[in-house]
Amino acid sequence: MIGKRWKTGLLSIGTATLLAGGMLYAQLRSGSYGSRNAASMPQEPVPEFSADGKYDAGSYPSFTPELAAGDGKLEVQSFCATCHSTRYIIMQPPLPRATWDAEVNKMIKVYGAPIPEATAKRITAYLQEHYAPENRKE
Repeated sequence: MIGKRWKTGLLSIGTATLLAGGMLYAQLRSGSYGSRNAASMPQEPVPEFSADGKYDAGSYPSFTPELAAGDGKLEVQSFCATCHSTRYIIMQPPLPRATWDAEVNKMIKVYGAPIPEATAKRITAYLQEHYAPENRKE
């Protein structure tokens, strides 16, 4: 036997579904979408350009954020930036030392980053030195 609360809940869900379905139906029915009149559907007018206006499309600004100076920076730029921007390192919240170790190992073991073991240790030490909560330099 369904309790009173369940009946009320099911009725509310059913009503919301019916209303949403009705709104969707109303949206679909607001135009004629048949193949016979597809060419006669109204289109928005093309905006006119003014004769004295300056229209230019520039490139999206792209820059590589500067990593903190220190021993291992070159390795991070060389090895990590082959797969992703150094921006990913900087935009992370300060991660604990163990998490940086796990992240570097994940990049090698899971994603196949070709980083030699000695270099991986330098990268990990650099990240722990500059991007851990206890010593992050802003």
